[in-house]
Amino acid sequence: MMPPMSQTTPQPGLSRLIPLIALAVAAAVGFALLRDVLSFEALRDNREALLAFRDAHYAASVAVFIALYIAIVAFSLPGATIATLTGGFLFATFPGALFNIAAATVGAALIFLAARWGLGQRLTARMQASAGLAGRIKQGIDENQWSMLFLIRLVPAVPFFVANIVPALVGVPLGRFVITTFFGIMPGAVVYTSVGAGLGEVFARGEAPDLGILFTAPILLPILGLCALAALPIALRALRGRKGL
Repeated sequence: MMPPMSQTTPQPGLSRLIPLIALAVAAAVGFALLRDVLSFEALRDNREALLAFRDAHYAASVAVFIALYIAIVAFSLPGATIATLTGGFLFATFPGALFNIAAATVGAALIFLAARWGLGQRLTARMQASAGLAGRIKQGIDENQWSMLFLIRLVPAVPFFVANIVPALVGVPLGRFVITTFFGIMPGAVVYTSVGAGLGEVFARGEAPDLGILFTAPILLPILGLCALAALPIALRALRGRKGL
């Protein structure tokens, strides 16, 4: 008789990692080649040509801008902040903020899907099967997904790339990720878009935009208030757990 075959779970092939590898390669190449192109100086030097193209081909300029913004976010290229400023410079605070938020959300969803396809499904399954610390972490995230997702978007200290990858690795549904990304990035996107809308005067004075405005009290305090609201359900759930309710 032949010995019984061992029951092993087949490992996914290299093909599952192709999207992540492509994103990593594109990010490295983009950082090397585009860091001087996607810059404030490039926007300043080409502002008249950009405005002329927008005035002559408004719909095309919107489509090209959104497509480029999606590519910048999806491939983690340098220049996302400059792209946000450009959205305000070309299209004003509104609809520029809407274009910025929509493009950033689509780009983030592409990274999310690549991470889930390459690593997320296996890692989620392992965390769910674990009875130790990993399993408890997964359970805690699952119980507070909405709040946690909003928090990592609202807190300015959380890198955008990290906020795209981590939810994919812990089994967050795509729809929930998209909703919390769209609304979670809205405060910061509106602020930076409004800064971009005022770049005409900044260029005229020969100055650079004040990107630290996000961390001034009139802007930061409302964002921190939103963070507190997002964290409130987590705190209440933890309090009920301690009281045994």
